Amino acid sequence: MKLQTKITLFSSIFVFILIALVNTVVYLMFVKISTEDELTQLSDQTNTIVETLQDNQDVPDRNLLQAFLPSKGMIRIVEKEDDKVLATFAKDEKYTNIEAAYSDKETSQVKRDNNGTLVAVVEKPIIFEDDKVVTIQVANYLISIEDSMKTLLYVLIATSVAILIPTIIAGNALSRFILQPIKAIVDTMQKNKSADTWTLIEIKNRTKDELYVMENTFNEMMLYLKDSFQKQETFVSNASHELKTPIAILKGYAQILERRGKDHPEVFDEAVAAIESETDRMEKLVQQLLLLAKSKEYAEMKPVDVHALIQKNIQTFTDAYQRRINFTEKTSKNLFVQGNQDQLEQVIYILLDNALKYSEDDIEVSMEKSAEQLEITVADFGNGISEEHQAYIFDRFYRVDKARARNEGGTGLGLAIAKEIVHVHHGTLRVSSTIGEGTAFTLLLPVL
Repeated sequence: MKLQTKITLFSSIFVFILIALVNTVVYLMFVKISTEDELTQLSDQTNTIVETLQDNQDVPDRNLLQAFLPSKGMIRIVEKEDDKVLATFAKDEKYTNIEAAYSDKETSQVKRDNNGTLVAVVEKPIIFEDDKVVTIQVANYLISIEDSMKTLLYVLIATSVAILIPTIIAGNALSRFILQPIKAIVDTMQKNKSADTWTLIEIKNRTKDELYVMENTFNEMMLYLKDSFQKQETFVSNASHELKTPIAILKGYAQILERRGKDHPEVFDEAVAAIESETDRMEKLVQQLLLLAKSKEYAEMKPVDVHALIQKNIQTFTDAYQRRINFTEKTSKNLFVQGNQDQLEQVIYILLDNALKYSEDDIEVSMEKSAEQLEITVADFGNGISEEHQAYIFDRFYRVDKARARNEGGTGLGLAIAKEIVHVHHGTLRVSSTIGEGTAFTLLLPVL
């Protein structure tokens, strides 16, 4: 069953039940009030009959009873012995179709006669002829009330139908209105799935209700998926390209070794050196790809002494490259950030490696506290990066100088990895550079 049908059916059934309950209450209240009013009048009339019989004992009881006879009812005298009927007075025989019963106390009730007609009956003990204690039954057929009940029933049914039909129409229209955006989303998703497109929903002008939010969220999700998919395709393409080149070189030198390596030692040495170089390049690329994936995984966060971390990396690079790295501290040495030490060390490593790789001069590293953040800057005095390239240097596999990067073993993943790690640590990594003067990378991390 379609959701639109369910909404229409549910709203219609709910309104139908509500109308039925209201109409039932109205109908029963009308019957109760009308019959109670008739019983009250008939009880008063019975009391009047009894009082008149007591005040006019010289007048035959039967004559008096004839004078008080209801136009659509009867008066009956019932003796106690075997509920014997002593007298029955009625203008029409059809008004006597009520069971005779003796009662030693006054009662009043509405019941149906043997034909199912509604009757108000009052029974009261009195002293009749020859000083006998008998029961007087005064009955009045509620024909007018039954007619009114039928009329009311027809009116309530007609009113219910008149309300229910517009309710069904309104429910159907409401379900269409509610489900139209959902249907548009489903159609767009199916279209995108079958046609491999990224079509968005046309959001119509309306108040910014939940439906608007849903449509807008869907469009935002589609744009996000499109961007993610394109980045994934680019990442796979670039990774394949980066791996294809060293593999081709390895295969080429393997073939040279097979043809000429045994007879030409110089060719053998050249091929082995090239194979080792390209193998190192592939190993580095795979390691960085794995590191890029791991940077998004959960890492245990602990307080990290940033000062000690920077000093350790500076010492490592100074020993390895025999280059001067100046470290300037503008804050306390005992500053801690909440993070993963291995990942933060990788960020410092990447920034120092880049600075040494693209500059021949000394490297300047500084650390200071700004507000509630720790600011770490790694600056070199190399060729610098143009504004055009600065917008893309954190993208995967992006290299400003592709020829130089390949000669120096660069993969274009280092800054992308650093950016991912800093994001996980709720920090910021930014760059400022001037052509011919150098480049500075600034790392901002929240301080404990």
